[in-house]
Amino acid sequence: MAAEGCLRVGQTAPDFTATAVVDQEFKTLKMSDFRGQYVVLFFYPLDFTFVCPTEIVSFSDRNSEFAEIGAQVLGVSVDSEFSHLAWVQTDRKNGGVGDLAYPLVSDIKKEISSAYNVLDPEAGVALRGLFIIDKEGVIQHATINNLSFGRNVDEVLRTLKAIQYVQANPDEVCPEGWKPGDKTMTPDPVKSKVYFATV
Repeated sequence: MAAEGCLRVGQTAPDFTATAVVDQEFKTLKMSDFRGQYVVLFFYPLDFTFVCPTEIVSFSDRNSEFAEIGAQVLGVSVDSEFSHLAWVQTDRKNGGVGDLAYPLVSDIKKEISSAYNVLDPEAGVALRGLFIIDKEGVIQHATINNLSFGRNVDEVLRTLKAIQYVQANPDEVCPEGWKPGDKTMTPDPVKSKVYFATV
């Protein structure tokens, strides 16, 4: 595990064991249980707030797209599992999130958000951190938004697909905005000109 405050891409994602709400039941999850598949681990400040449900609902509505490419989505906040359950059991029209297609993890002791260096000590909640972790448990992508603006699920999917592509094709790299089917380039001073000659 990286030293606190030093977590970065290329390092092993910190393991944790925590209670999560899964299909309206409490279950114990371990980060290491997901080795062998990609994980999109995202943190959000609090249940029953404003920007948070827009993100959580979007990830749930598009969970099948993550599942199709072998990725597990996990949401984490410093709320208790009881708060998570109440939020899931609250209709979306009334400020809840309704049934979700992925687990909501309780970080009531703030140990997970601290390990991933996304805890805002003044606010006492997690910033909007997002980590894409590969099959080997290595962090390949990390972003952190401040509290007042949300993330884009399209961009998370695009980034995940780019990670998967370059891991399957180690002699290629993906240029800005790459999507499946787009041209890649060879990271070589001469061979890269083939790409640049076509853009």
